[in-house]
Amino acid sequence: MISALGRFFLVRVTLLMDLVSMLILAFRNFISACVRRNLAIRMVFLRQVYFTGFDAIHIIVVISAIIGTVIIAQIQSLVGDNASLTGKILVWVVLRELAPLLTAIIVVARSGTAIAAELGAMKINGEIESIEMLGISADSYLVMPRIVGVTLSVVILTIYFVLSVFVGSFIISSVVWHLPYDHFFQGIMASLGIREIVMLFSKSIFFGLFISSICCWYGLGVGRSATEIPQAATRAVMTSLFTVFLLDGLITYLVSNTFS
Repeated sequence: MISALGRFFLVRVTLLMDLVSMLILAFRNFISACVRRNLAIRMVFLRQVYFTGFDAIHIIVVISAIIGTVIIAQIQSLVGDNASLTGKILVWVVLRELAPLLTAIIVVARSGTAIAAELGAMKINGEIESIEMLGISADSYLVMPRIVGVTLSVVILTIYFVLSVFVGSFIISSVVWHLPYDHFFQGIMASLGIREIVMLFSKSIFFGLFISSICCWYGLGVGRSATEIPQAATRAVMTSLFTVFLLDGLITYLVSNTFS
């Protein structure tokens, strides 16, 4: 059991080191791509943003509207017609936790599996070797645009999630419970501080970075068998979800203690 536990931690530490190296290399390639203004890399980046970000907006809006309705109904059953407290609870629950967490889960389910499967298929079909034989760096052309595109998309989708929940909650509370707008808005602004903003953007940025790098790592790690593609996609999803929840607790702890 001790040896199995040791292997588990050794594998996780090795994966973490590989991910950090991949992110550092992606940052360097990003700076180089910005200087050279490579059109091919830009197109890969834009396609990734379109698929991960733009195509998922309607899903984010629908889910956030449902979540907002459920939360506002539960809040009303607890605090009644206290619009100020309602706004505060929305900030604490949605902006700090639910928005970045649920957005990351949606991105993992949609884009994480697609990235791992796509890169795995390219690896098996020899496309990555062909790209490198042409003198094109696979890290610059395949990995970096996906990491940057997914990270940017997660940040934007998280903002959409927060805005959709706030707007939907205000509409429901105004129409059903006739809560005054000024009290609702004052409750949100009273709880919205530097700590909440830092926590929101820190979570969304780190979630995006690690989700994209994990999925790229598993996709590029596929061997020569086509049966490894779904296995890589499954491992990428499970590892991404575990990492997201781990980062969520870690960032919450660090930001809360820093801005306490």
